[in-house]
Amino acid sequence: MPATSSSSFSTAALFPGFTQKTVDVDDGVHINCIVGGNGPPLLLLHGHPQTHAIWHRVAPTLARSHTVVAADLRGYGESSKPDSTPDHLPYSKRIMARDQLRLMSALGFERFDVLAHDRGARVAHRLAADHPEAVQRLAMLDIAPTLAMYAQTTEAFARAYWHWFFLIQPAPLPERLIEADPRAYARDVMGRRSAGLAPFHPVALAHYEHCLTLPGAARGLCEDYRASAGIDLEHDQADRDAGKMLEMPVLALWGEAGVVNTCFKPLEEWRLVARDVQGGALACGHYVAEEAPEALLERVVPFFA
Repeated sequence: MPATSSSSFSTAALFPGFTQKTVDVDDGVHINCIVGGNGPPLLLLHGHPQTHAIWHRVAPTLARSHTVVAADLRGYGESSKPDSTPDHLPYSKRIMARDQLRLMSALGFERFDVLAHDRGARVAHRLAADHPEAVQRLAMLDIAPTLAMYAQTTEAFARAYWHWFFLIQPAPLPERLIEADPRAYARDVMGRRSAGLAPFHPVALAHYEHCLTLPGAARGLCEDYRASAGIDLEHDQADRDAGKMLEMPVLALWGEAGVVNTCFKPLEEWRLVARDVQGGALACGHYVAEEAPEALLERVVPFFA
């Protein structure tokens, strides 16, 4: 059952009118989230190496028409960071998606819309594939399908998304290096994108940095990526082999200055796995919700209406 709790690093200043909650979703695993607004439920999922704080520039507007739930993924933010297994199943997108399904159910929502960025969008893709009865509409920001991105990896992509290949190295090498200076890791990963650190509100950036210092945070990041390079690809390929398609409306948006735009054809790739896809590039880089909130709202508000 959901319970209100105190965050060790509050983002309340960024989300006026929202309430922070912690929900148990598995044996000893809890998901941290904030909830605000009224209307149909809308789940927001963040990416790497961030937290629910990425939504602060769009969540208040979305909360005018929806009950907004902005969650921290398993392994991120102030959600649980459990131990893993050799096959990385506890950090598979299937299990991370189940976390969010159980979160929404505990909050009283059996069917909902989803808006997700980066790693969160990969969780959202699996959530929609595994639980189509729960996901009404799906909007994903700045990704192409995981299977396509690995299959089409080029030198340009590998150089730009170096962290994909760093984080999957066997433990404890990447964990040890991140833990040596987690705040520097956050700033380096985010600051090397097209817009630098300029898009990030000081409170949001401090929250990203703080959460990377929490016990198990480095493990959570690495296990997320290790799962994506292994067991997640197996799940995605099984869907592809079975001809399984997403049936709900899908909105795919990405940054014009981002790597996804320069290295892939995201709309074409999403149309291989979903029947009803619309979308396009926005005038920004990777961090869409923080770099181009107005442009994002112009696309997602009518989509979720």
